[in-house]
Amino acid sequence: MSLAATAPHGFLSPTGVEIAFLLVGLVTLGAALITVTTRQLVHAALWLVVALGGLAVEYLLLTAEFIAWVQVLIYVGSVVVLLLFGLMLTRAPIGRSPDADSGNRLPALVVAVGAAGALVWVVADAFRASWIDLDGPAAGTTRVTGESLFRHWVLPFEALSVLLLAALVGAIVLSRKTTAETPATPDPAKVPGDQEGAR
Repeated sequence: MSLAATAPHGFLSPTGVEIAFLLVGLVTLGAALITVTTRQLVHAALWLVVALGGLAVEYLLLTAEFIAWVQVLIYVGSVVVLLLFGLMLTRAPIGRSPDADSGNRLPALVVAVGAAGALVWVVADAFRASWIDLDGPAAGTTRVTGESLFRHWVLPFEALSVLLLAALVGAIVLSRKTTAETPATPDPAKVPGDQEGAR
């Protein structure tokens, strides 16, 4: 047996799963960038579906099937539908919205790059010595995920539940009519019939 066959593969000799993971990650990143840069709100919601679906595929490639289907059912199937209903209830414009750009692209880019860098640093530092055996048994089963979620992460889980409830209440408040619609009284000086009658 040769030395190349016994040596573990590294970054210079990726497997098919790792190549697929990288390609799907690039597609997900592109969809996320289009989501935050497009000026059409409905298109942003649809590209968000692509980004969240890409994350579900990434979970599948990491042998976390339960998390992948939760991603599809909750985020793609519920959150995006709720977002589309919110767009319809608030009568958001369907076409291009010039007012969707606040003009603060440079500060937003700085904040986004800083947040992404901090997230990558925290995740890389936390899982520096952890490796996932993609050829072994699935690690994302319901039992393992439930024990980890409700034993170690129960407080962030409940905080996220309260946050989603607050978002739902905010959507209901925004969809209600705050003021009664009163017909506008016409200006007598701008009515053509009155001007002709006065002449």
